[in-house]
Amino acid sequence: MIPTKIDVEGASVRVHYYVHRTPVLTSTLLNELVGAELFFKCENFQKMGAFKMRGAVNAIQQLTAEQKEAGVVTHSSGNFGQAVALAARNLGVPAYIVMPENAPAVKKEAVKGYGGLVTECESTLAARETTSEKIRAEKGATFLHPSNNRNVILGNATAAVELLEEHPDLDYMFAPVGGGGLIAGTALAAAYYANNCKVIGGEPFEVDDAYRSLQSGKIETNETTHTVADGLRTNLGDINFPIIKELVEEIIRVEEVEIIAALKLIWERLKVIIEPSCAVPFAAVIREKQKFQHKKIGIILSGGNVDLENLPF
Repeated sequence: MIPTKIDVEGASVRVHYYVHRTPVLTSTLLNELVGAELFFKCENFQKMGAFKMRGAVNAIQQLTAEQKEAGVVTHSSGNFGQAVALAARNLGVPAYIVMPENAPAVKKEAVKGYGGLVTECESTLAARETTSEKIRAEKGATFLHPSNNRNVILGNATAAVELLEEHPDLDYMFAPVGGGGLIAGTALAAAYYANNCKVIGGEPFEVDDAYRSLQSGKIETNETTHTVADGLRTNLGDINFPIIKELVEEIIRVEEVEIIAALKLIWERLKVIIEPSCAVPFAAVIREKQKFQHKKIGIILSGGNVDLENLPF
């Protein structure tokens, strides 16, 4: 069942005291480059550096007292692990974070810095899930999926809600697509708070499972994960996919060189640090800019947790 506007409003109230209301930046030069008005919602300035703080806070607040005492467990390549660790610390809840061996070192250290108890595993989704389940069984912890959890999705929606409160007349909102939790939340916000604002996803060709899922009508997976956008190497889930299928207009795929070029542009022109996954929706706007001439476009800049030792430029 697709969450209601009342569900989204409840999430906005719950996260309000635990997250930053992040700024919205604009750039005349980037507007001229694309031929449209762009409004960048800077979740790279969010607590722990990404939108995922919103979903983690909302989900943990919804737990019972007994569940909070036993703690939470999740698997993450970095950002959701950091979000759960910090949100759990702020709410007095133990947090167990399963991380793949190839996750950026900066993200592993950040999770530990926020008080998360890190367990490393092989760099496969199966290994993540098996290790998380083992901890859940041993500790009695509640599993929080990074993207396929109703309360996480509702928390994620609050970023787009804030953007629409400031710019209610957007024609489009763009978000990156990895596990599907952000774009599902963004689509809910657009459905309930905007007047005919279409939501479009940006996705790398290298991991285009969401694009193919919309084509086939069922959840597709990826054979490889060779993309610089390390946060987008996951698949859609059975909770977010119905929302995406009903409320997302389309998904635009982009090449690796386009992601890197968009990343550089934002660093250079907006003067802000974003991570590669975050540049994907902007790359999608640039790729198909003829379609969006003279439109007002919101872009969710999803996060800024960059491994500075491994920049792609």
